[in-house]
Amino acid sequence: MGEFRFKRFTVQNDKAAMRVNTDGVLLGAAMTILPEDRCLLDIGTGTGTIALMAAQRLNDMKEAIENEHERCFHITGIDIDKDSADEAGINFKASPWASNLHSAHKSLFEFTSTAVYGDRMTDPELEMLFDLIFSNPPYFESSLKAPDERRRNARHTDTLSYKDILEAASRHLRSSGRLSLILPADQERDIIRQAASFGLYPFNILYIRTTPKRAVSRIITEFSRSRIPAAKGYITIQDGGQYTPQYLSTVKDFLLLDIQ
Repeated sequence: MGEFRFKRFTVQNDKAAMRVNTDGVLLGAAMTILPEDRCLLDIGTGTGTIALMAAQRLNDMKEAIENEHERCFHITGIDIDKDSADEAGINFKASPWASNLHSAHKSLFEFTSTAVYGDRMTDPELEMLFDLIFSNPPYFESSLKAPDERRRNARHTDTLSYKDILEAASRHLRSSGRLSLILPADQERDIIRQAASFGLYPFNILYIRTTPKRAVSRIITEFSRSRIPAAKGYITIQDGGQYTPQYLSTVKDFLLLDIQ
């Protein structure tokens, strides 16, 4: 695909195991980001698209903050696939937020178990406590596997399970931190059950349909340490062959789409 142009950044999109896709764009646009967030982690960053969207949103939020220290933020994207991590790094450096983004070729286990990582004076993620962890994770468990190993690792839970992500989040989220995931809708009950075993509870669930007549196929589920009733919403991507106003409103700050 060469490259994919967003409104305010462009991503190289030909080496990562998983390329720009609707799931990732929806997660980047819809997940909860707060102005006070300073340290974020993208697990399985791929092209780095979701991290770039988070950087755009957070930068815009922080521009109104007078305290320079509070305007600082850092987003780390990790990927077990070297080509993906390298491509994310290229995309980060070419973006308007290059100083706020860092790509690392590491598995989740390697990243969270590394005692000394980078420059502790310049990388706030070295505290290993995050305000937000997010991921468009592998989700195929028993379906027919792709023959290409890199794509297989990106799409299947063999190398990164939900349990791995939940366990890492339980250890490395701040007390007020959040975990945001986009998942197949049929795994809602299981992920909520597993999350509870790690002391994480859903506070927001967005149900996604491709068209009005189709069943919900994806969910964006967000977790925190607080036991509160989860807010629930729905979004339909297309209706009658056209993007819905709701979808366009969600992605309007990012995608170059005709919204008339």
